[in-house]
Amino acid sequence: MKKPNFIIAGFPKCGTTSLHHYLNEHPQIFMPSQKELHFFTHEILSKLKNGPKDSAVKKTQIQDSKRYLEFYRNVKNEIAIGDASPSYINYPGQFLKIKEYLEDPKFIIVLRDPINRAYSNYLHLKREHRETLTFKEAVNRENKRIKNKYSDFWYYKFNSTYYEKIVKAKETFKDVLIITSEELNENHEATMKKVYKFLDVNCDFITKRKSNRFNKGGYYKKNLFTKFLFQPSKFKNLIKKVIKPSPSLKILLAQIASIFRTKTEEIDEETVLYLIKYFKEDVEKLKNLNINTSNWRDY
Repeated sequence: MKKPNFIIAGFPKCGTTSLHHYLNEHPQIFMPSQKELHFFTHEILSKLKNGPKDSAVKKTQIQDSKRYLEFYRNVKNEIAIGDASPSYINYPGQFLKIKEYLEDPKFIIVLRDPINRAYSNYLHLKREHRETLTFKEAVNRENKRIKNKYSDFWYYKFNSTYYEKIVKAKETFKDVLIITSEELNENHEATMKKVYKFLDVNCDFITKRKSNRFNKGGYYKKNLFTKFLFQPSKFKNLIKKVIKPSPSLKILLAQIASIFRTKTEEIDEETVLYLIKYFKEDVEKLKNLNINTSNWRDY
């Protein structure tokens, strides 16, 4: 049975879901029906489940190789076979395991302005009716949440700290491509051509859904519909096993949900200044790796 030969390793809330769907359109690329298999990090992630609804989220993570490979049973003659699991980049200790099992796969990393990424992460948990604190309070609560073994998706600063993880990836894997969420959104076709070239597939293919952003963030009014749509639950996991949510269905639900979308509050200036100082050194180091941060804040 075929195995993945490339990984979309993260970071969370940087456009990995959109990239998964864009690549899935390409006839020479195979993406599994479920994004975020988390096979290579499940042993770590399974111990981080003490936050609200964390246990329901963990139910979809793949724990054994037989189940993992089942997601690739329908591979035919596709050139590139992918696994998009944004937890992988956060655990460099698992990189050798990935390299050995998948025989040195190509490694794609997507970055985003770290403050925007952190706030999008926060809004994601807000819309799922899980996060109850203000952004400032949540940022200050991070160490306590780590100590209490919340899922790492609650670690807003941790998920926005890039440099050391990227360096380890470049040391481990032969082929590493780094793009930014800003590039993917603002210069879509050129960025996708860069990805296609990296994967050795036809670079002339143009995605049909380039105007659609999947897993879009933002804040929504709290009601029964948005709670059912966004909040993780074991019941929804069962439904997904019977009815596979296609990209078209996801777009339709997102359009309905947009009725309840409300204006997102700006991050308070004190928190912005704190995070600029917090991420400054990390961002400066990224520039030394020739990573394009021109569309980010001035750190």
